[in-house]
Amino acid sequence: MTIAQRLPISVCMISGAEAGRIGRTLESVAGWTSEIIIVLNDDVADGTEEIARKHGAKVFRERWKGHVAQKNSAVDKAAQAWILGLDADEVVSPALRSEIAGLLAGPGPSGKAAAYAFPRCAFYCGRWIRHGDWYPDRQTRLWRRGHARWGGIDPHDKLLVDGIVDRLHHDLLHYTAETINHQIVKTMKYADDFARHCAAENRTVTFLDLLVRPVWRFWRAYLFRLGFLDGWQGFTIAWLTAFYTFLRYVRAREAQLPKPSSP
Repeated sequence: MTIAQRLPISVCMISGAEAGRIGRTLESVAGWTSEIIIVLNDDVADGTEEIARKHGAKVFRERWKGHVAQKNSAVDKAAQAWILGLDADEVVSPALRSEIAGLLAGPGPSGKAAAYAFPRCAFYCGRWIRHGDWYPDRQTRLWRRGHARWGGIDPHDKLLVDGIVDRLHHDLLHYTAETINHQIVKTMKYADDFARHCAAENRTVTFLDLLVRPVWRFWRAYLFRLGFLDGWQGFTIAWLTAFYTFLRYVRAREAQLPKPSSP
């Protein structure tokens, strides 16, 4: 595809030290999008920048400001009519690429929608996960420039769209936690973030939260959302989701304890 034939899309990403996997992401968008912008943490020295530039990306070194501010910084640098937001562990599938191309091809594409959401399919422990809490995991990632901003509370950013959000049907591929150990480490970090959020919002966590929420999350993921169809991986995801739910609420409960007095 020549430069003149590329779609009017700016791919906007943020990245830390991702030399091991960002190349796969960039390969899935290079050549058919008009611009790739990456805001890279200023302390990264693992070769991520070189890989990004090899794929035609414009790289901007910035200090870490949090997920929301960092992502908005990338969007502010975009020049194309449409923005496609990606993470370094995501890949645009050929089917999704074709669907986006069909959407934006020709005059006056896409009707009245300001943004588009599509399902995200995770690859976990050797299997694509298509049930439970992890699928379809719809993500709003394609939008008209100027019609959305990243919001939410770090690290759980959320795209705030001014206008109608329509749906696409094909998958964004998500190469999530590479190992179970990696997933557990992420779980502990997110639990600490949740505890800080509860403290900031003056939210009270009760014993009932600890007792009921983890059990509900397991059965919702494994039984009601058919996680059992994903084999032992689906069972593992359901259990780890329940564990994460317990951990986040027990950390928030712990943070509510009164400070010990001096002896």
